[in-house]
Amino acid sequence: MTDDPEAPPYAGLTPDLVIGALEATGRYPDGRVLALNSYENRVYQIGVEEGPPLVAKFYRPGRWSDACIVEEHQFALSLAAEEIPVVAPLVSPGGTTLHHFHGFRYSLFPRQGGRWPELEQPGILAWIGRFLGRIHRLGASSDFHHRPSINPPTDIPEASRYLLDKEFIPVELMHRFERLYIELQQLIEAVFSDVSGQWIRLHGDCHPGNLLWADNGPHFVDLDDCRMGPAIQDLWMLLSGDRDEMTGQLTSLLEGYELFMDMDRRQLRLIEPLRTIRMVRYAAWLGERWNDPAFPSAFPWFNTHQYWQHHLTLLEQQLSALAQPPLQPC
Repeated sequence: MTDDPEAPPYAGLTPDLVIGALEATGRYPDGRVLALNSYENRVYQIGVEEGPPLVAKFYRPGRWSDACIVEEHQFALSLAAEEIPVVAPLVSPGGTTLHHFHGFRYSLFPRQGGRWPELEQPGILAWIGRFLGRIHRLGASSDFHHRPSINPPTDIPEASRYLLDKEFIPVELMHRFERLYIELQQLIEAVFSDVSGQWIRLHGDCHPGNLLWADNGPHFVDLDDCRMGPAIQDLWMLLSGDRDEMTGQLTSLLEGYELFMDMDRRQLRLIEPLRTIRMVRYAAWLGERWNDPAFPSAFPWFNTHQYWQHHLTLLEQQLSALAQPPLQPC
């Protein structure tokens, strides 16, 4: 890895280094390296001589401490030990899951095939809900000590300040954004102050893209954003469409979920606040990664006037969404 702080984060991650990293774990790559779709980290499928291909995940420099990554791995391994279909890292003969090679940190995973889940098919959401209930039952048994927590008092202020200070937002829209961020934050803090309850270990980023569907059901992948938070965080990203559609989807999810874990129904009030936090943080995430060459090529619409005007409209709509009664299952 280069020592130049201005260099792109993966400038030194060449195919030869990727192969060398696998060899350093005592395996014998056959030379086949396929880059997989990933932006935050770099993920490769690597052919090996003695068996099926493996997946190597190289962590973004400076994002997580070693302790954070190891705690993620321990969570995944605990879930896998309970026969919950989470793709967990491979454990080396020495008992480690996190490896270091030429300044990069990486872990190895078995390759898991699958497709996006067809959430509209009968029974699929209840099936996913059953596994989420099991994940949360184990997640509630202890806390993370190194991973972050969802933090409503600071999530939007920190993200919005970054976007404003770095001048990503067009000058003519800045005042509207500043006023809107304050209004949203006040509403969100008021909701969270009224909804108390247990926060547990979560997947943290449970959208359909992090679910692989195989003949035997779902597999949960990419616990890179696992954290402490309210249980509803792992359910709301599976809801889409208009209010009636989301009501039906929520009903199906909870039908499976509550076979294994009770849902505190007060947390349903947190769906729109959590959605709003994610929208603001997502924009900041794109800005923070803009020096990574993968981002301008993958997200060319970001940092255009059209994007920020649309983003402003969506956040203004969230003001209305936050004022509506919470979703309730049928």
